[in-house]
Amino acid sequence: MYPDSLRHNEHPACTFVVKQNNIDVKMALTLVIIVAIFIVFQSFMSVSTSNIEKQPYRLIQKDKSFEIRYYAAATFATIKSNATSYRELSSSGFRRIAGYIFGGNESSTKIAMTSPVHMDISAEGSSMSFVMPARYNTNNLPKPNDAAVEIHQSKPQYAAAIEFGGYVNDETLKRYTKQLEDKLKALNIKPIGHYRYLGYNPPYQLINRRNEVIVEIEWKE
Repeated sequence: MYPDSLRHNEHPACTFVVKQNNIDVKMALTLVIIVAIFIVFQSFMSVSTSNIEKQPYRLIQKDKSFEIRYYAAATFATIKSNATSYRELSSSGFRRIAGYIFGGNESSTKIAMTSPVHMDISAEGSSMSFVMPARYNTNNLPKPNDAAVEIHQSKPQYAAAIEFGGYVNDETLKRYTKQLEDKLKALNIKPIGHYRYLGYNPPYQLINRRNEVIVEIEWKE
């Protein structure tokens, strides 16, 4: 039999091991819960985004790398900007147009968010536009409190679009713009105006993100 002094000295070490094991189990459970909440939240965001009203178009032609579409006339709220990069325009432009649809208008009307958000970024001047829900037009939309927000209707157009996932920055946009340029050149399709960015997701949605580079084209059916 061990002396009492040795038996007593075993207890603190055993207690420490048990406590450490309990801490490890709690940390593991906490991590599992956090991951589960994250997955549920991101899944909810994906479903919610898919249910948002989207600007309609008719698919004309599709291959593995790009699409030809027809867009009917639509009503937009647009802010113009001196920004020359995606980062500049996405922060300043979004707040001002969002203010309009969140009630910053003459009747304090809340207007539903739609997708995609349109961004035209160039050295000559940039703009960001929200597509208005289909039930609105230039006659029944409330006047913006911010005079810089313009309400207007687009003209019908044919467009070429290339889709990609993930988060966007200026380099990403340049890369996919070049891909679309090369594709149109190879097919002898003439672009009209600037290449534009279309974003479909809020910044806090991490999965199933949809982005597009798009440009109006000359096309006859």
